Parts: sequence; C-alpha cells; structure tokens
Amino acid sequence: MITKPGILELISLLEECYPEPVCALDYGKDYELLFAARLAAQCTDARVNTVTPELYGRYPTLESLAGADVSELEGIIHSCGFFRTKARDIIAAASMLIGEFGGRVPDEMEELLRLPGVGRKTANLMLGDIHKKPAVVVDTHCIRLTNRIGLVSTKDPLKIELALRKLLPPDKSSDFCHRLVLHGRAVCTARSPACDICSVAGVCKKIL
Repeated sequence: MITKPGILELISLLEECYPEPVCALDYGKDYELLFAARLAAQCTDARVNTVTPELYGRYPTLESLAGADVSELEGIIHSCGFFRTKARDIIAAASMLIGEFGGRVPDEMEELLRLPGVGRKTANLMLGDIHKKPAVVVDTHCIRLTNRIGLVSTKDPLKIELALRKLLPPDKSSDFCHRLVLHGRAVCTARSPACDICSVAGVCKKIL
C-alpha cells in the first residue's frame, strides 16, 4: 500500500501534468451532465458528445425530456448502445427531477441513487462536478490505475471508492479522479502503458 507521503506526491505530480481536470462529457445544464453520464455507460465519452447536441436540441428542457416519445428518443441515442433502457431511464429520471426535486439535480448521494439509471459512479460525478462536494468517481481508468499504482488491490468499485476516500484529501478527491482518467488515456493505457515516460513512475508500485 502506498504511504501518505506517496499519495500526496502522486496528487502533486498529477496536478502538474493535468492542471485542468475537466470532465470529458460536454454539458451546459446540470441535468445534461446527469443524462450524458447515463448515456456513457458501456459507451465512450466521445460518442456521447456527438449525440447530446441533437438530444438537447430536440429536448431543450426537463419538461420536454419527461414528455418525450420513447421511440423517438431511442432513435436519437441509438448509437450509444443499450438505447432502450437508457431512453426509459432518462424519461423517468427527468420526471422524477421535476416531481420530487423541483427540477434540480439533488446534492445527496442517497437522493441521487433513487434516480433511474444512476449508480454510485454517476452520483459521485454529480456531487463533485455539479455540487463541488468531495467525490470519488470510480470508472475503468480509476480501477486500472489505482491497482497498478498500488493504492488498492481490488477490482470492486465500491471497495475502491471507500479506500480512496480514506487516502485522499476530500478537497482533492474529485479532481484526482478526473486526472486519473486523463492519465489513463494519455499514458497509462490498458494495453500498453508508457511507463518509460510516466510522470508518476517514481511512486508507482506496479511498473509493468
């Protein structure tokens, strides 16, 4: 397990390499990020970003999404995969946001998890990016890198989230996860990690 000084050094190195840890999903309104994250399940962020302009152009308000024709919505998001389930979830979640939360994306984990199609990864994304609360978004990059670096020794997303909450300063946790995504895409890739040019190699416990 990496030491406390090690985790602080890791955070510092990632901050130097990725000073602007923004979410890769494009959005304007808070709920647009929520639904973009739903579309991103088993789909790339890049693909979702090609679909959402048409989606939110056709349905510019929560009310229009809540009242959307499911077949029409399915057609728009078809390329994101699992389009039938995702369409139902988006319509149902839009209705719940209006009916139970006054049109606002809730800022508590328990409330977010009540929304159709929302799991802990999406809930944490909303807490961190929208509400600026401590959050740990455990995606495939996070799972891969935290295991390689030696922060955790498990592939279980919940166990990784809980472990990182103990290791990371709360005010750094959300941005840290975004930086892992950026590092995972640019350097520490799934098939061929570029350890020879990796900025965090000095604190990594599992150089491949």
